[in-house]
Amino acid sequence: MIEKVLEYLNTGRGEEMTEEMSRCSHEQSLLAIKQTMELNNQYHTPEEIVRIMSEITGEELDSSFRLFLPFYTDFGRNIHIGKNVFINSGCHFQDQGGIYIGDNALIGHNVIFATIDHDLNPYDRHNHYAPIRVGNRVWIGSGAIITKGVCIGDGAVIAAGAVVTKDVEENTIVGGVPAKPIKKIETEVPSVGVEFL
Repeated sequence: MIEKVLEYLNTGRGEEMTEEMSRCSHEQSLLAIKQTMELNNQYHTPEEIVRIMSEITGEELDSSFRLFLPFYTDFGRNIHIGKNVFINSGCHFQDQGGIYIGDNALIGHNVIFATIDHDLNPYDRHNHYAPIRVGNRVWIGSGAIITKGVCIGDGAVIAAGAVVTKDVEENTIVGGVPAKPIKKIETEVPSVGVEFL
C-alpha cells in the first residue's frame, strides 16, 4: 500500500486520499517519528546513521552520506539522497511531496524542506503536494526554508535564513525573505585529482 500512497503523493494531486491510503500514510508518519526518535536519542557511528537513514527512506544510501543529529522527518519514504551529501543538525524534512537532493550537496543547520501547503479557501483546506529538487553541489545555509515545488539548480547557494518560494537558477546565490537573486557564481572546474566534483 505504501507504493500506492507514494504514487499518489508524487502526482501532486490535491484531492483527498482514499480512507485506506490515508490510514497507510498516517501509519508511515508514526513509523518515521519512531525511527527518528531512535536515531536522535543515542550515539550512532556514521555507518549506523547511513543504515538507519536507509531504513527511514526505504532506499540504500551511499556510504559517503553524512548526517549530524538530530534530524526530523514526518514521513521519511519520499526522501531521495545522492552521493557525498552532508546534512547538518536540526533539519526538518516534510517529505510527503518528495525531496530530491543531488550529489555533493551541503545542507546547513536547521534547514526546513516543506513539500506541503493548503488551499487558501478556508472551507477547503486540503493538502497540496509538490516535490523539492536540489541539484548537485548546492549549498543551503543555516535556517533556510525551502517551500513546495521549488527546484534549486546545480551549484546554487541559498543564504542563511532565506525563504525560497521560487526556482533558483544554477550557480546563483539567493537570499532574503522571500529569496531573490544576489549574484551569479563564477565557476571554475577544479584540476584533475580533486574529489569534490
